[in-house]
Amino acid sequence: MAQRDGRRKKGSMNMGEVLEGKIAAVTGAASGIGLSITKALLAEGVKVVMVDRDAAALAKLADELGGSAIPQVTDLLNPESCDGMVPEILEKVGRIDILLCNAGSYIGGDLVDTNSAAIDRMVNLNVNSVIKNVRAVAPHMIECGAGDILVTCSIAGHAAIHVEPVYSASKWAITSFVQTMRRQLMQHGIRVGQVSPGPVISALLSDWEPDRLQRMKEAGALMETQEVSDAMMYMLTRPRNVTIRDMIVLPSNFDV
Repeated sequence: MAQRDGRRKKGSMNMGEVLEGKIAAVTGAASGIGLSITKALLAEGVKVVMVDRDAAALAKLADELGGSAIPQVTDLLNPESCDGMVPEILEKVGRIDILLCNAGSYIGGDLVDTNSAAIDRMVNLNVNSVIKNVRAVAPHMIECGAGDILVTCSIAGHAAIHVEPVYSASKWAITSFVQTMRRQLMQHGIRVGQVSPGPVISALLSDWEPDRLQRMKEAGALMETQEVSDAMMYMLTRPRNVTIRDMIVLPSNFDV
């Protein structure tokens, strides 16, 4: 019996849409889910514009990942930088076939224990920058007559999680935005969807109490970033007549 070497040919993971030769832009690409999906796309022959505000990290990663990984330094919390993101990407690579709005931040705990500046920062990053990025790329994709827009949401966009009222509110807003834009853009051949993971081991959980994080790790209630990027790849490789409007991905022992 022939042995399987664990490798796959480009495009072999999908039964429909072939990704090789496409150009993707990924926000929050220097770490976590963003870096994981970047690597997965590169493995399928996609040119990836890695968007992040960390210029040093982007330069290092671009050097490690090769010529198909293109750094784009953008601070999504800076209005001018955010507005310039899509035009700058188009100037560099000519088109955007896939936009992955992945950058985000997290606030947990009681509302009274946070502050207005932290709330503004999180809502601006989790909600406003996504709306702005989609608004900026939509005319380009409409002109092309095709495209994929995929947003990293959260299980918190489906359940009222009492220990994270601000974060949950931002993700409920994103769920509404993604599903309304899916209906607006479907007539132009543009697919819009979201992936809604449960807790993922990433910098997003850096403000979790250490004992809570450790308990959830030991209980198998946290996922690795690759589990989320695998779901994204599945969504992106469906035939063009299929849209995965939302995929909820949970650790098997996550009780919500």
